Amino acid sequence: MAKKLNQLEATAICGNDISSSCLYVSALAIVYAGQYAWISLLMVAVVLFFFRKIYGEVVGALPLNGGAYNALLNTTKKSTASLAAALTVLSYMATAVISTSEAVKYAHSIWIVIPVIPVTIGLLLLFMGLVILGIGESSKVAIAIFLFHLLSLIILCGFSLVFLFENGTEILFSNFNTPVKGGIITALFLGFSAAMLGISGFESSANYVEEQEKGVFPKTLRNMWVVVTVFNPLIAFLALCIIPISTVVDNQDALLSIMGKTASGNWLSLLIGIDAALVLSGAVLTSFVGVGGLMKRMALDRILPKVLLKKTKKGSNYLIFVLFFGLCVSILLITQGDLAKLAGVYTIAFLSVMILFGIGNLLLKVNRSRLPRPERSSWLGLFIGVIAVAAAIVGNVILNPQYLAIFMEYLIPTLAVVFFMLYRTSIFKVFLKILDYAFPEKNSLFIKLKKPIKKALNSINKQQFVYFTNHDDVSILNKVLSYISNNESTRSVKIVTVLDEGETIATNLTKDIETLDRAYPLINVEFIIEPGVFGPEKIKELSKRWHIPINFMFIASPGHKFPYKIQELGEVRLII
Repeated sequence: MAKKLNQLEATAICGNDISSSCLYVSALAIVYAGQYAWISLLMVAVVLFFFRKIYGEVVGALPLNGGAYNALLNTTKKSTASLAAALTVLSYMATAVISTSEAVKYAHSIWIVIPVIPVTIGLLLLFMGLVILGIGESSKVAIAIFLFHLLSLIILCGFSLVFLFENGTEILFSNFNTPVKGGIITALFLGFSAAMLGISGFESSANYVEEQEKGVFPKTLRNMWVVVTVFNPLIAFLALCIIPISTVVDNQDALLSIMGKTASGNWLSLLIGIDAALVLSGAVLTSFVGVGGLMKRMALDRILPKVLLKKTKKGSNYLIFVLFFGLCVSILLITQGDLAKLAGVYTIAFLSVMILFGIGNLLLKVNRSRLPRPERSSWLGLFIGVIAVAAAIVGNVILNPQYLAIFMEYLIPTLAVVFFMLYRTSIFKVFLKILDYAFPEKNSLFIKLKKPIKKALNSINKQQFVYFTNHDDVSILNKVLSYISNNESTRSVKIVTVLDEGETIATNLTKDIETLDRAYPLINVEFIIEPGVFGPEKIKELSKRWHIPINFMFIASPGHKFPYKIQELGEVRLII
């Protein structure tokens, strides 16, 4: 059994991404909100506080890898969940390429002989190798980077405070007397919108929750929230105390290095430069780990090709990481290191994922109200969180209208791949009809083209699905078959009731299933009475006996009296 991540390891992996935000988000907030930037950053911290509860409720109820995709897969249609998956993969690609490139650029500023693009590719290759070796090994690197980063920030803030006490508040008062373009409300809104970039990475922990020890996930949310709430507003405020706003605007790409040089000289500026290169590299690791958990789940659910599930001896899905590395390198080479375009993808994609996670929480409350969960978000907090993130998307589009068009350029081909996998049986059937029309004489070319398509269709449709029940009435069972018919490609569904000694099946259950078998002529509905006790062991036994993966088995939402937690059942999906 693979080693699970403890609190420090799990926090370090996602924490490097979100904590690296101070390298750019404090300056961004000052550019748009001026002297009120620290307030904008505190507003972001409030929104993130609400999302702590939102993520805590969803992942607590459904503690499986996949983040927003998993939340929506178990509460709504598979196509909606696929949209969330595509957006998350886009977000990770943009994060990995931007973070790697910026890390190398910081290193290049320290040692100018470093060639940016070749070293960027080399760094991506290094982290691909680390995650293929295993998440446990990569977490050790993440911890070292995370702790060094926190120490560097504490040193920077400490020397900035010393500089403030020694040199007085003249710069601070001068900055606070600077006129704000558009008024305070506009400045706060635009500053808030730009500053929402500072919580990228918060969604990552949910994508590898299965690799974390019990009870660790909510602690990672708390720890990330504390880091963002303390350091981002504090650094923005200290920057306003020791550096004129005009200087911040001119040096926004390296604000913390300028702060270090101002507060204590070149040594501190060099320390911050080294820290920036390291922690941005750590954010790349976050992307690899997060996308690994997500794409594995997508492949298991037949949204990505099954071949991606091949494993190394240590259990790592190496082809997922090789594919992700290839996609990142292709984007880097296409843009030739000019990554301004990716900022639009990065911004809109990850903010959209957060909105979809909020929608997943809403659907969980409505459609899965019986499902036990360790904590609940309030309705008010849910609406505030979702509306605030939607406002941030609007604000970013106002700030950079071209971002939306660039985002669509990347989103459309990504969705094309995902939705081809999702609807490939319908596409194959249409193609067969076109062949029938184009080749009325059914010649040898027609046979050659038709044979592989028919073979692919049969291979997809032969996958069986299972629904466990012991008392559901015909209306519930109809919903189950309707969902499977609309969301999965199959010709066979087993409806299984597990009976212990002395138990009997529900009245009319057999007749109801016979009725449904006639109502769904394209699906063979088989009713099976299985002796034993329903639980994790029985599910594993049936999965092995019937060669049906556990993620193709469904149950209704269990209530509080159900003796098992949902994660104990493996990757069983909730359907009603």
